Amino acid sequence: MPKKSKTKNVKRRSSDDEQLQPKLSRVEQNDTPAPLCFQSPVSLFESLIQPMGTEQFFREYWEKKPLHLQRSDSSTASYYQSLFQLSDLQSLCSQGLSYYRDINVVRCINGKKKVLNKEGQVKSSVLNKYLVQNKATIQFHQPQRFKDELWRIQEKLESFFGALVGSNVYITPQESQGLPAHYDDVEVFILQLEGQKRWLLYNPTVRLAAEYSLESVERIGSPTHDIILKAGDLLYFPRGTIHQASTPAGVDHSTHLTLSTYQRMSWGDLMLDIFPSFLCDSSRTEVSLREGMPRRLLLGSSEGRDTSSRLATALRSLAAELETGMLEVRSTHMKRDFIMNRLPPYSQQLLTPSERIPALEDMVCLRCKDHMVVTVEQSQERTDEATELVVFVLHSLKNQRESHMMGEACDEEEEHDVSKGLKFPLSHLQALRQLQQAEQLAVAQLQLPTQEAKLSLVLALWSESLLEVL
Repeated sequence: MPKKSKTKNVKRRSSDDEQLQPKLSRVEQNDTPAPLCFQSPVSLFESLIQPMGTEQFFREYWEKKPLHLQRSDSSTASYYQSLFQLSDLQSLCSQGLSYYRDINVVRCINGKKKVLNKEGQVKSSVLNKYLVQNKATIQFHQPQRFKDELWRIQEKLESFFGALVGSNVYITPQESQGLPAHYDDVEVFILQLEGQKRWLLYNPTVRLAAEYSLESVERIGSPTHDIILKAGDLLYFPRGTIHQASTPAGVDHSTHLTLSTYQRMSWGDLMLDIFPSFLCDSSRTEVSLREGMPRRLLLGSSEGRDTSSRLATALRSLAAELETGMLEVRSTHMKRDFIMNRLPPYSQQLLTPSERIPALEDMVCLRCKDHMVVTVEQSQERTDEATELVVFVLHSLKNQRESHMMGEACDEEEEHDVSKGLKFPLSHLQALRQLQQAEQLAVAQLQLPTQEAKLSLVLALWSESLLEVL
C-alpha cells in the first residue's frame, strides 16, 4: 500500500474500466462571486453547509441521517452553476476525453444499469444525441482535474476531513434516470448545479452494508425520503444509504455534482493499519508472543478452544499495553495513502522555497501543515539483525492534480521520489512535533543535541518548501 501506483490501482475508481492517458485542459472560470469562504478548511466547510452549523451537523447528521439544505438566493444558484455545466463538458470534448476513463454514458432500464459507452474519444455531437435520443445520463469523472474552482474546494475539504475527496458530475435529461437504486461506501454531498433532480432515499441507517444484496427496489421497501433538489441546494447522506435519482418532466436537463469522502476510513481500517506495528513492538518485550505454536496447527490438528483462549489472552494483554500508553499508535499505510494521493495545494506559490535560507538565529514556521504528515516506520536499510525505526516527512506539494482519484500509476522515478519522503533519525521526532505544534519557533529552540542537527533539519524542510523564515 505505501507505493503510490499500487495504492491508486486498488482504490478510488471501483470499476474495471480501461485506463487511457488523458489530455487535460482547464475550463475557463467565470467571475461569479463565491458564497464559500476559503480562509481555512473549517471556514470552507462551514460556508458549504450554511445555515447549518458544523457542530450540529456532526452531532445530528454525520453517519446518521440525510440532510437537505434548500437555498433560495440566486447568487448561490449562479455560483453552483458556474462550477460545472453541460456547456463545459461540450467544450472539453474537443480537447480529448475518453469513454470509460473520463466519461460513462448510462441509463437505468427496468431497474438495471445499461452502459452505452463507445470506444475511444468522446465527441460532443454524440453526447448530445445520447441526451436527446437515448435519454441517457452522462457521468463525468473527477472534474476537479479541469475546473480550478472545484480543485480549490476539494483541496480545502481534504484538509478539513483529513481524507481524500473525489467528485463526479451527472447530467440527466428530463424524465430519465441514470443509475438504479444502489449504495456507496463513502459519505456523499450532492450539489445541485442545473435544473432539478428528484432523489429517493431508502434505509438511511444501513451505513456500510458491504454484504447487502440489492436485488430489487421492492425488496428495500418504500423510500424514507422523497426530495426535489433545485439549483443551489445541497443534499448529504451517509455511506450505505440506498438511493436513486431522476430528472422530472419539464426540466430540459439536470446537472448535479457529488463530493465523496471517507472511503475506508473506519476504525476497522485503522486497526488493520496499526496492528502489525503493535504486534512487532510487543513481541520484542513479551516472551509469550515469541513462543512457538502447537505442532500441526496449520494442518488443523490443534485448532479449538485452547488456541482461541491463547489468542484472546494475547490480545487482552496487547489492549492493556495500548490503553496504558506503553505502546504507541503508529498509522503508516493510511497516512501515506492519503498524503500521496490527495490534491496539491491550490496556491502554486507554495511549491517553491521561501526567499531566505534559515539560520540558527532565525524564527521559522512550517508551511502547508495540512499537506504534510510525519510517520515512524521501519528503515528499509538493515545494517544488522535489528530493524531500525526512522522518521519520514511526507508531503503532497508535488502531487499531480491531473491524476487525482483516477486510479492510475505514475512513472517509476516520480513514484520513488514521492514515496521516499524526507528521512530523519528517530531522535528528530520531537523536534518535528515542536514545529507542527508551534505557530513559530526559533531554530535554536529545537530539541536536538547539536546546532548542526538543528540546521540540517530546517534546511531539509526548507528545500522541500515546507518551512518559511519569518
